[in-house]
Amino acid sequence: MSTDLFIGGGVPDYGTQQYLSLKYANRHGLVAGATGTGKIVTLQIMAEGFANVGVPVFLSDVKGDLSGLAMAGDPNHKLHAPFTERAKKIGFADFKYEAFPVTFWDLFGEQGHPVRTTVSEMGPLLLGQLLDLSEAQ
Repeated sequence: MSTDLFIGGGVPDYGTQQYLSLKYANRHGLVAGATGTGKIVTLQIMAEGFANVGVPVFLSDVKGDLSGLAMAGDPNHKLHAPFTERAKKIGFADFKYEAFPVTFWDLFGEQGHPVRTTVSEMGPLLLGQLLDLSEAQ
């Protein structure tokens, strides 16, 4: 089992591989950056790496950008060549298409695993949204 988790390629030429030692992976971290800088891809690579070494991952994904972890990619997809080229550029030698086990949680219990909670735990803002209340209500 690997003791390091591949994160990406470092600047200026992306040739320097960046790793996170698993012994430090239980610390808090922050993935931040401007639009289009690779935050989602970084989170996907980290989640996949943790899954591959048997570490469960909890991701809060409001927009659904990370839902692609549930299905394997397709080598016939139009972006296959850019993906493999980018993986080669940053030194991501283990690049392959595979699906990972995911559970989607759903506050409404309609499209995923229902979230069990109490009214007092939800708080007024979330409760107002669930009940479709106006600002005044």
